[in-house]
Amino acid sequence: MLKKWLVTSVAAIMMVTGCSQDKEPVEEQPEKQVDEEIVKDTELSFQYPLSGLKTEEEPGDRAVAVVVNNHPKARPQSGLTQSDIVYEVLAEGNVTRFLAIFESEHPEKIGPVRSARDYFIEIAKGYDSLFIAHGYSPEAKDMLRNGTIDHLNGIQYDGSLFKRVDFRQAPHNSYISYENIEKGAKKSGYLLNKAPEALTFYKEEQLDQITGEETIEASVSYGNSTFDIRYEYDSDAEKYHRFSVGEDTVDLDSGESILLDNVFIVEMDHKVADNQGRKEIDLISGGRGYLLQKGVRTEVEWKNIDGRILPFVNGERVKLVPGKTWINIVPNIGQVTF
Repeated sequence: MLKKWLVTSVAAIMMVTGCSQDKEPVEEQPEKQVDEEIVKDTELSFQYPLSGLKTEEEPGDRAVAVVVNNHPKARPQSGLTQSDIVYEVLAEGNVTRFLAIFESEHPEKIGPVRSARDYFIEIAKGYDSLFIAHGYSPEAKDMLRNGTIDHLNGIQYDGSLFKRVDFRQAPHNSYISYENIEKGAKKSGYLLNKAPEALTFYKEEQLDQITGEETIEASVSYGNSTFDIRYEYDSDAEKYHRFSVGEDTVDLDSGESILLDNVFIVEMDHKVADNQGRKEIDLISGGRGYLLQKGVRTEVEWKNIDGRILPFVNGERVKLVPGKTWINIVPNIGQVTF
């Protein structure tokens, strides 16, 4: 009897087990997937202080200002497409040089680097920049030796921080990398972790407030055809191309064009300072200017506010379009045609 009961129980257990195995297994619930296409982009919280472009992280880099050679033998240059602001200013002999200011981007290579002038130092100070040059005028040398601005100069670091390329001849062949700028700053005890005070920019929804006279082309003459330039508005990109001697200004290494969102042209008094033809330029007194944005131009007044050259209309500061800015300093506003 016991044996019969055991056989019956085992059979029953096997039937129950078999039935449960015949059932479809319960599927695990997949992790909830987020459809990226229907997720709205979150608004970026910060913007770069000198370009106004948005960024995910709070900017914390110090501005770096580099004197860049504009001699025909130095063209095309390296790094200018990554600058937030470029000042184009006369040196001796109706030759222009650039002061390129970097904060939002750090080029691998910048140059050719050229020698300092006192007015480049004064402009760089307005952005609390680390100032980079290779050489100096007597006035600039005194300012640098007196500690007017934190600086690295190729006279002291030629062949170490500053490198000479073999495809160009001196003085058109001195370059510096951002990596070497950081090395030089550390060696000299200069901090690079404080962002400059921000400029004033339009918000995206305010750009349709920009009014003025339609201007597709603007030309600037510096009295030397090799340095005369033309700006041409690209309505598709909504930016300005810069042309020098009829050629689009591009980066040597990438081949990318300089594309500008603000072209600011200002008249400043120029005087010959010495028998070498060096210039004294009045950066302080204010004066006439033009501001080109979004294909239109506005006649403005420029003022020096804490070392920065800024546009005003009827006493109110004019905002900049987020992006890149090029500032031409000319002796006479009549050198500009549209």
